[in-house]
Amino acid sequence: MKSDISKEDLYESVKALVECEKPHIHLDQHKLFTLFSIAFQYILFLSTKNPGAYIIRIEDSALADKFARKSKDSSTRKFMQSLMVPRKLKFKKSMFFLDFFHIGSWNLTKDIDPTKIKGAIIVKNTGSKPMEFTDTEEGEVDIMASLPKDYFHTSLTDFVPKTITIAYEHEFENVEILNFPFIKQDVVQTISGVTIGKDIDWDKLDD
Repeated sequence: MKSDISKEDLYESVKALVECEKPHIHLDQHKLFTLFSIAFQYILFLSTKNPGAYIIRIEDSALADKFARKSKDSSTRKFMQSLMVPRKLKFKKSMFFLDFFHIGSWNLTKDIDPTKIKGAIIVKNTGSKPMEFTDTEEGEVDIMASLPKDYFHTSLTDFVPKTITIAYEHEFENVEILNFPFIKQDVVQTISGVTIGKDIDWDKLDD
């Protein structure tokens, strides 16, 4: 794709993640599809060095589908396209799992031996939605309703040794914020929660 991240920027960004010694990293810049490509290529690299189970937790299936179509490098798009339907895919000696913030989607990941989970990517959309919970029968108490709003995040960071969280304008505790210099931060103003950049090209706006 014409708007794909350059090989140099992708390499340098993945290298920055490799060199970051903090266990939990937060990518909080505004280029969602670019950041996902970087995070995914890092996790893919990590899986070859430290084989095990890797979780890709995305806010919902609609956003996951967008990553399969609009991530900023071809290998990430192809991998996500293959992962979407089975939500479980083997890569060399590692296994990748896809789930969502909807707790009902955790059926594939909840029974994995925690000691085998080596890393995770957690992606929150730019909107602000609470966690979704599975429906209950009438009169039944939903015990999940009392979970913290960021449980989609803390349920992994509490025990997974390496996590990359992508979330714009969202704060998490005990994470290291990492920015990439090639992603421009120069903005004019924010109107009703929408940030407008000086160099924005409305005809090519895709993330």
